[in-house]
Amino acid sequence: MIAVVDYGMGNLRSVVKALEKVGGQCTLTSDPEVVEQADKVVVPGVGSFGQAMTEIRSRRLETPIKNAIASKKPFLGICLGLQVLFESSEESSEAKGLGIIAGVVKRFDFKHSSKKLRIPHIGWNEIEPKKEKKTFFDKIKKPSFFYFVHSFYGCPDDSEVVAATCSYGVEFACAIAKDNIWAVQFHPEKSQDDGLQLLTNFVRRTC
Repeated sequence: MIAVVDYGMGNLRSVVKALEKVGGQCTLTSDPEVVEQADKVVVPGVGSFGQAMTEIRSRRLETPIKNAIASKKPFLGICLGLQVLFESSEESSEAKGLGIIAGVVKRFDFKHSSKKLRIPHIGWNEIEPKKEKKTFFDKIKKPSFFYFVHSFYGCPDDSEVVAATCSYGVEFACAIAKDNIWAVQFHPEKSQDDGLQLLTNFVRRTC
């Protein structure tokens, strides 16, 4: 069973439907015990970093999420679910993240750049997977495009955890892979065939 963690941030039904479409057995839950007992865990979300961490902690979900990761269960973070894995964010300087990935979440800033791009970054963009992370993007042909909606992006201290990059004014890590952790800044549930293939790869993970 895949636990899709509901901490009150975003429309999570679309994630559940996409996972079910590729054969995943899912439950949308805010129950810490259900998260603890799940075989795989997905943390999606849209919104602010600080509010997300407040909700995760107030619903007693921080420990179950960390336990799932520590016990090597397949884990997938989507959009805000990637950002909360970090230690902190420029969006909410007072809020501490889960601290699973060393680094900070930064804001797109083009004020002093010749690249006057709109913020948030919304729409389709090409990603560049790392060859050594091929299981993450198995059967996804290049070029591959995914759908983004975000104003912030994760900057891991360790470049080895970067599974794919994307360019929007700056090159940033749009996917992370570390042991049993997969996390993406884009929305696979909104990314048509490529997104469904990525979710298929997650559903088929055994560790």
